[in-house]
This record gives sequence, C-alpha cells and structure tokens, in this order.
Amino acid sequence: MPELPEVETVRRQLEPLVSNAKIIDARAHRSPKFAPALEAIGSTVANVHRRGKYLLVGLLDPGQAPGGPPSRELIVHLGMTGALHVDDTSPSDPYERASWDLADGRTLWFRDIRRFGRIAVVSAGDHQALPTLHHLGPEPFDPALDGPRFHRALAASRSRVKTHLLSQRPIAGVGNIYADEALWRAGINPGIRRVGPTRAEALLGHIRDVLAEALDHGGTTLRDYRTPDRSTGQNQFRLDCYGRSGRPCRRCATPLISRELDQRTTTSCPNCQAR
Repeated sequence: MPELPEVETVRRQLEPLVSNAKIIDARAHRSPKFAPALEAIGSTVANVHRRGKYLLVGLLDPGQAPGGPPSRELIVHLGMTGALHVDDTSPSDPYERASWDLADGRTLWFRDIRRFGRIAVVSAGDHQALPTLHHLGPEPFDPALDGPRFHRALAASRSRVKTHLLSQRPIAGVGNIYADEALWRAGINPGIRRVGPTRAEALLGHIRDVLAEALDHGGTTLRDYRTPDRSTGQNQFRLDCYGRSGRPCRRCATPLISRELDQRTTTSCPNCQAR
C-alpha cells in the first residue's frame, strides 16, 4: 500500500497538472467507493494537499472566486494498487474506476486493479465520514511533534509498537515498509508494547529519516505503485530491512527473520532488535 512518501510524490506531480482545471464531466465505477467522483462535476481544482496517506483535492464550487479557500474536497485513497494519471484522451483501461474530464480536453483518471482505493467528496476540512482520516495522528514533519509528545502517543496504547504505528494514531502516513525500516534503524523489537522516552525520541528521528530518504527517491515501488507520469520509485533499492528476510543484517550480519505480527508480515533482526 502506498505510504506517505509515495502519496506525497503523487501529490507533488499532480498539483501542477490539475490546479485551476475545471471539471466538466465525470464517470465512476458503480461501487459506492468510487461513485462520489461524480459529485465533483462543475468544480474547479484549487490545490492538492496530502494528509497521511490521503490525497485532498481542494474544489471551488461554481461562482467561487479563484484563489479563495476551497468549499469542498475530493478525497482519494490509493488503496493498494491505485494510481492517478492525467492524459490528453479519455482512458481505455479495464481498471479505470473513476475519471474526470477537464475543460481543456484532458482527463484525470483513477486506475485501481484490486479496488481497495476509495473516493469521497466532503465539505472542506470535514472528515468525520472517513474515520481513519478524521482520527489521524500528527504529520511526521510537523514541528509541533517532538519526542515527549510522540512518547505519550506511543504510551497511550498497549498494542505492539509496530501495530500501533500502523494504526496511524501516534503518527500519520507510516505503513508496513517504513515501520520496519525505522524500527530496524532504532534497534527496537517491533513486538514490544512499551517504548521508553529516549528510544521513542530516537524512533521519531528514524521515522523522519526513512520517510525523507524515500521522498528523495520517489517512493518505493514493489509492484503496482506509479506516479502520475507513470514513473516508478527508486527507494526499493535502498531498503535495509523490509522484504530482506533471510538476508544478512546490514549492521551485524545476522540473517533477518520474517514473522506475522498482528496479521502483518514483519521483518526484523533477531540480534539488533532483540527484546
């Protein structure tokens, strides 16, 4: 599933392509997960933001002055296999789930092979209909997020530390890939339920590092992730832990192990990340 670096890379490419574009028509798969795409007809794209793993496309309703605050948001969650593209012609693709015709003749469209993605249109800033988005923790690079605050967020749950990270409550945008990477760098066993203040602060730093490095390399493409220009990420060639089960730890040469942890495949070093 695309995580913060992948979604932010999509956002950075998408915003200059669609800003100020008017949506004159739309089509959507009959599933209620995609049908809300039709509600954007007649709107003009004001901007494209990101919150955690969600894309938030600001919409100006007809009659709103350009440059003003969006009245609504078109929210897109990429799911596991979702991708957004902007083409000069309408798509002819069996995996098209939604598309928006723009006034200049181009089409913005959403491709999603496994249909785990989701689309919604809501009043700007009103995310109550999307509980995961509504309850997201702070953004990783928010300057207000410091070590003590992050430690308190981790301590608020008795879940395993990796499971709690994946809940998006203590911090937004971290999924399976970057949780494994950050915990490996911090030397923290993903199965423990308590992390002290010093190690919590170190973990926060490592989370920020792995996310920033992935952003610098366009995200991680393991299978389906593509940017709007159909490029792949390059961070998959730089992973230290995730997906390297059986290969030597880059710190101590002990073979990394893989196990199921709360139904999520987890890779770690039995030596560097011992309890």
